[in-house]
Amino acid sequence: MAVSKEDVLSALAKVRSPNGAPLTGEKVLSDIVATDGKVFFSITVDAAAVKAWEPVRAAAEAAVRAVPGVTSALVALTAEKAAKGPAPAHQAQGHAHGHSHGPAKQASGAQTGIPGVDAVIAVASGKGGVGKSTTSVNLALGLAALGLKVGLLDADIYGPSIPKLLDIKQKPETLGGTRLKPIEKYGLKVMSIGFLIDEETPMIWRGPMVMSAITQMLREVEWGRLDVMVVDMPPGTGDAQLTMAQQVPLKGAVIVSTPQDLALIDARRGVAMFKRVNVPVLGVVENMSYFLCPECGTRSDLFGHGGARHEAERQGVPFLGEVPLHMTIREKSDAGLPVVATEPEGVHAKIYRDIAAKVLEQIKGGPSRSAPKIVIEA
Repeated sequence: MAVSKEDVLSALAKVRSPNGAPLTGEKVLSDIVATDGKVFFSITVDAAAVKAWEPVRAAAEAAVRAVPGVTSALVALTAEKAAKGPAPAHQAQGHAHGHSHGPAKQASGAQTGIPGVDAVIAVASGKGGVGKSTTSVNLALGLAALGLKVGLLDADIYGPSIPKLLDIKQKPETLGGTRLKPIEKYGLKVMSIGFLIDEETPMIWRGPMVMSAITQMLREVEWGRLDVMVVDMPPGTGDAQLTMAQQVPLKGAVIVSTPQDLALIDARRGVAMFKRVNVPVLGVVENMSYFLCPECGTRSDLFGHGGARHEAERQGVPFLGEVPLHMTIREKSDAGLPVVATEPEGVHAKIYRDIAAKVLEQIKGGPSRSAPKIVIEA
């Protein structure tokens, strides 16, 4: 039985806010995502009222789960500080693909690891279109090829690519109505928001819901025992990156860039951001580094060459390797057949395995981290 937004809103109309009004009349609900019996939305309130609204959130989640056809419901309670007056346009809250405009303050407090997961690494880029998700998949597979138990989390809320890159079409199972079971493919345990929504559904989510969704995929999924979790981050230096730095003791971050100057400028920002929040930068990967003509073997540096290596040296971080622009990588990725899994003896698989080996050396030999919490002021 299909569940519509109207069904959900009808159930929520019976839930009362702290002042006794119907929840649907309070203008606190985000867009409601309802697909295949799974319902997701957030309730956004003033930070000072969070305690009063938590019972409302719980009641809303229970009301939605009682709707016929609903198999699971996740309701996030997100808080925003009340504005102290009109903010200049350049200080307005950004989206996950942009930069965080408010100042980041450090606050004391220990982070909590993910039960059963030994190490979490983020794969990030300063801008989109540099092959970060393809790198994430093949890096995860390269780590698995080294004998590790590996999970892959697609945290790119606005543009999840992992379902396409791994050709996963099934939906994850719900355990007890509250937790999700990751899907296994090529020996990886995988979770993505893309498994839960139609690929054409626009994710019109504000920053607080992005942060809540990432937190839930980290902590409300039965990951089991993992040596490493690879997290495919959204591009940019915004809410998602800060959420990861706040919520999880990251072992480090891998930065992906192309050789061209425009991408390197953004990669530089990515390195600086992770350093600022005390996350070790495990290294830089130069993707689409060069093109070898399959007919004549002529090498062409379409986007320049060596820029990422030079930037890594300038920043004092490891350079992990060069990945060429090649039809095989592109075709295999589009078909959901990543080269490390489907052509393990090929030259491209070896490149990714070598990168994975360097990353593993970094996370084994690098010091443990107790990073500060990050508080973003509205």
